[in-house]
Amino acid sequence: MKEAIQVHYLEIVTSDVERICASYSQTLGVSFGNPIAELAGARMAVLTNGGTIGVREPMHDAELPTTRPYYLVEDIEKSVIEAERSGAEIAVPPMVIPGRGKCAIVMFGAVQSGFWQI
Repeated sequence: MKEAIQVHYLEIVTSDVERICASYSQTLGVSFGNPIAELAGARMAVLTNGGTIGVREPMHDAELPTTRPYYLVEDIEKSVIEAERSGAEIAVPPMVIPGRGKCAIVMFGAVQSGFWQI
């Protein structure tokens, strides 16, 4: 194993943002901030290990509810190429999120995962 794998951002897409945020606040003891435009309006909570949870509504009618982990990587382009070689479909190629790094989304069938480089 290369090194410890870290989920940098856990994205939850739901039509019930307020209820999910309230539940997680109570059960996990985290606090969610106001919507963040560059994260598609996600309300974000910072975890004690440095990771984050973002809860947002679907961006369009075709986007289904999902929970998508974004794994922290050193080289996002390389990670996306390796995922594609192993059979993943590239849903979102590496893109810059101003002030937050780069992210990408890959899919193995219905299973979505992301990569994040800071």
